[in-house]
Amino acid sequence: MKPPEVIVIGAGVVGVTCALALQANGLQVTILDRAGVAAEASSQNAGALAFSEIEPLAAPGIMRKAPKWLLDPTGPLSVPPTYGLKIAPWMFRFWRASRPTRFAAGLKAQTALMTLSRTAFLELAATAGAEDHLRHEGQLQLYEGVKEYHASLPAWKRRNDHGIKIELLEGPDQIANVQPGLSPSFTHAGFTPNWINLNDPKKWVELLADRFRAKGGQIELADVTDIAETADGMAITAGQQYKAKRVVLCAGAWSHRIARRLGDRIPLETERGYNTTLPGTGVKLRTHITFPNHGFVMSKIGDGLRIGGAVELGGLNRPPDYRRARAMLQKAGTFFPSLNTDGGTAWMGFRPSMPDSLPVIGPAPATSRVIYAFGHGHLGLTQSAGTARLVSEIISGQEPSIDLNPYRAQRFGGRP
Repeated sequence: MKPPEVIVIGAGVVGVTCALALQANGLQVTILDRAGVAAEASSQNAGALAFSEIEPLAAPGIMRKAPKWLLDPTGPLSVPPTYGLKIAPWMFRFWRASRPTRFAAGLKAQTALMTLSRTAFLELAATAGAEDHLRHEGQLQLYEGVKEYHASLPAWKRRNDHGIKIELLEGPDQIANVQPGLSPSFTHAGFTPNWINLNDPKKWVELLADRFRAKGGQIELADVTDIAETADGMAITAGQQYKAKRVVLCAGAWSHRIARRLGDRIPLETERGYNTTLPGTGVKLRTHITFPNHGFVMSKIGDGLRIGGAVELGGLNRPPDYRRARAMLQKAGTFFPSLNTDGGTAWMGFRPSMPDSLPVIGPAPATSRVIYAFGHGHLGLTQSAGTARLVSEIISGQEPSIDLNPYRAQRFGGRP
């Protein structure tokens, strides 16, 4: 069989969307994945298309909050004590990214990618005839008291300044007009009416994968262990040898291990995300709910509810700590007194995170035959179509839709 022109490593939402975009440009594409289509974080996220979330996690002042969070093993951000030394270089880069000038640059880059991603995603949904998979129900961010609310106002102003429609709500009555049933402890809120969710993120990726296969694309189970440049292309080792002219690397939280085979030391860490999916709940959710000061969200998934979030920076090898999922579920029951929290299914997955919250998109430093497209953190679904458009433009030799400099692999150094 003739080798494909492009091999995409990774069958999550970013990888499948990239493969589909390359295929639309007339290229023969094969996807390789260690576990299969949407087998990791792409299947169990909150289904949020968070185009309005333009602020990097590494924001000014974040490090003042970090010690309190880090000491709480079930809080919004935690690092297991035994992992602290290993993650120290990443945390140092995270701190540097939170400086005002770097934050401003990151905000600009994130806004550009979000703007592109929204346009590309809506075009993809229309092209695939899959607009019925989208829920246009907005997002509500909730605050307990004036202090929390006032602390959030600069971020709301930045969204407004960048053309994102917002509505600021004061008092439980105004909040109840958007979402009834919440605890009256929530006194203020911000609402983004143009926020979009997917009905089910797993079904979305499967739909795209089916479309890719129907147009002649191949998806194979293969755990990539090595990658090397040859005289006429790239050689990929995954149990057997694969060859292709070009490679797109979007293997999620495992991407940096493969990049290391090309000599790149990418400071990618693993956000271990937790959630619980409930079948029947007693709560009619009208919108996507975010509890920013508790670090989790509630969203509709199919006929059920998914409650999850938080950030545990703990690598790929530690066993799950489901206390985090239980803590979020318990809080959700307090925040929605009528919520039935019984019968849920808990999950933990790995999200690939860079210190500055920006993904790595662009050619590998060692060879332009390999394009990196990973490190989106918890925004992989949101930025999947924008990333796919950029990858397609790079491989086809077109001018990229946005400046790729902020996303380059070399921005942290890392070449041994």
